[in-house]
Amino acid sequence: MQRRSIIRGAAALLGAASLATPIIGLTQTKPLVEVWKTATCGCCHEWVAHLEANGFQVKTHDISDMAKEAQRRQLGLADKFASCHTALIGGYVLEGHVPAREIRRLLKERPKALGLAVPGMTVGSPGMDGPAYAGRKDPYAVLLVQRDGGSSVYQSY
Repeated sequence: MQRRSIIRGAAALLGAASLATPIIGLTQTKPLVEVWKTATCGCCHEWVAHLEANGFQVKTHDISDMAKEAQRRQLGLADKFASCHTALIGGYVLEGHVPAREIRRLLKERPKALGLAVPGMTVGSPGMDGPAYAGRKDPYAVLLVQRDGGSSVYQSY
């Protein structure tokens, strides 16, 4: 009699564990970043690697420069914030070499904004920090871009 009770109890625990597994898996999913870039852009590739190394899942779209500019405009981002790639995560636009740390902060704080931008291609920013730059790090700002086109410094580096 006790043996049957033990077997039933073990079966119930295994059943409960199998039900819990998908729930645990759902909480461990990586945030998805969708990136529009040209196929030949090395620093874009390096920025994608930076995101993946920092726990993001990345889906890339290799498109022409003209299509990339059109995508940026379609997402509502002004040309003054332009860089070599445009991305989207959690309803926010990302432009340029935005560090993973600031993306995580954006997703945690959820400000009312269009997104984040690092205009241009600043040496020392993620993706622009490889061996070719010999450790050089130029100062830059991550901008919080508002829907009306205004911006403010979100973080300085």
